[in-house]
Amino acid sequence: MEKQIIKTGNAPAAIGPYSQGVKIGNLVYTSGQLPIDPSTGELVNDDVKKAAEASLNNVKAILEEAGTSLDKVIKTLVFVKDMNDFAAINEVYSKFFTENYPARSCVQVAKLPKDALVEIEAIAIVE
Repeated sequence: MEKQIIKTGNAPAAIGPYSQGVKIGNLVYTSGQLPIDPSTGELVNDDVKKAAEASLNNVKAILEEAGTSLDKVIKTLVFVKDMNDFAAINEVYSKFFTENYPARSCVQVAKLPKDALVEIEAIAIVE
């Protein structure tokens, strides 16, 4: 199997030596997505709900570029600056994933790149 690099202008460009996403076989792995507005390059960091929505929109854009969608996600990993934001993030998350939920981990971390409030990555199936 050969890996395919996924790149889209509808999500922020990588800020380091990594790809937005990688497709191998029938799986797509996204890199962790910060809440950056791809049209402006600005970090959405004033409200955790808006930040979660921006991160998930970036994940969605990468998945769509790879030929899949949020309903094909099998696993997500959510990094949060403050676990007290768990309920607020869940509120936004439940608008993106409505049934047949993917497996998920959510961990509080000491610090995220750009001092973001949240970072989200996903693994999805391509059919």
